[in-house]
Amino acid sequence: MGLMTNEQVQQQLREQFGEKVKAFEEPYGMLTFEADLDQNIEVLRFLWEAGFRFLTDLTAVHYPAYAGRELCVVYHLHNLVDNLRLRFKVYAPVARPEVQSATALYESANWQEREAYDFYGVLFSGHPNLKRIQNVDEMDYFPQRKEFPLEDQTRIDKDDEMFGRGGSFDFGNRRQDGSPTLLTQPESEK
Repeated sequence: MGLMTNEQVQQQLREQFGEKVKAFEEPYGMLTFEADLDQNIEVLRFLWEAGFRFLTDLTAVHYPAYAGRELCVVYHLHNLVDNLRLRFKVYAPVARPEVQSATALYESANWQEREAYDFYGVLFSGHPNLKRIQNVDEMDYFPQRKEFPLEDQTRIDKDDEMFGRGGSFDFGNRRQDGSPTLLTQPESEK
């Protein structure tokens, strides 16, 4: 039996989950896709059984322009036998950033989810001990969210727009609703 490929993983995911998995791309050869928020554990369990037993990283990203899906939880998984890596994303609204915890499948998710909570405010339901890991408990904000200016706003030589904070300049990578365009789309569809 040969090594598993990105195409095989994508086909198996589509067969198992249908329209609940989407936005497949392969930037730099790494299979990347998105799943519905309520499917994250089912997709992770499916991938675990397919050999993706190493959770390389779990983090979050704040996209303030993505209305209703501002917080993205990103899982990087590795199948050590087939030496295949993939990136899997789920999006949650910043008003209710609840994502099911992956700690039952991956013990290493424990501290990684705590860090995503500490810096982005993602609430991982089912986490055994969700509390701040690096910042002080008294903090009432999440410092990695793009809700605060980067520097002194009296400076005229810095533009927050260049750092993804505010403004409309976004390198042409957005649709009207704030969602990103796919890099693999033909120019005629953008």
